[in-house]
Amino acid sequence: MLNHIDLMGRLTRDPELRYTQSQTPVASFSLAVDRDFGSREERQTDFIDCVAWRSTAEFVSKYFQKGSMAVVSGRLQIRDWTDREGGKRRSAEVVVDNIYFGESKRSRDENASGSTAPARPAPTAYGDDRPVGGSTFAELDDGDGELPF
Repeated sequence: MLNHIDLMGRLTRDPELRYTQSQTPVASFSLAVDRDFGSREERQTDFIDCVAWRSTAEFVSKYFQKGSMAVVSGRLQIRDWTDREGGKRRSAEVVVDNIYFGESKRSRDENASGSTAPARPAPTAYGDDRPVGGSTFAELDDGDGELPF
């Protein structure tokens, strides 16, 4: 697909959730995406408009906010439109197919609160009976050991 695009950046504003006349959710937001740069170049940032529809729109508006790191996968769409003064305009935006968190929840929480709480120990492997996050793993009974397929 020629117009497929993957981006990673930070939201420049809280997502704006709206509904169409047929009550279809649509969220718009903008990502600040740093360009790749060489050792002699100064860092440059592009601001990319994004639009998400339906359940993706609701997901974005619920879990992302200004400053959140996001990874967006979608397609580039060019729209021609007429402004209020009758002028012809053109805009480009990414129609979001998928959006992912670009950082861990703990990192997001730390960035939001400014705290630097001590790191928890990493979870242990399955079957290890040491505590993980306040709970323990338990050995599962595999029945007769036969797989159902």
